Amino acid sequence: MDGKTLARIVAVIFVAAAITAAMLGLSRKEDKPAGEGARTTAGLMPNPLREGLRRCQLLGEAALRDDGCARLWAQQRDRFLGLKEPSGRSIDEPDSLDAALHEAR
Repeated sequence: MDGKTLARIVAVIFVAAAITAAMLGLSRKEDKPAGEGARTTAGLMPNPLREGLRRCQLLGEAALRDDGCARLWAQQRDRFLGLKEPSGRSIDEPDSLDAALHEAR
């Protein structure tokens, strides 16, 4: 047997193994991960904070002057930072540090 015939036989065996592996991969049923069901039900429930933030996003620059958007942004910030109690500050109230720096000038 010469080298050319041996190479063809090896190539045919390799292609057959690749096709078999592909067919086995396609025939298996894919199970959903355990946490995936919880994410889909959470996505269906209405979230007023998310809906309000979407509204503020659609307002564009006008959202900067909207008191409701400022309140929603404060809630989102507190939620992101993990604060239990809301900060109670609006964006119009200066920090005591900012006030001190302004008075020093």
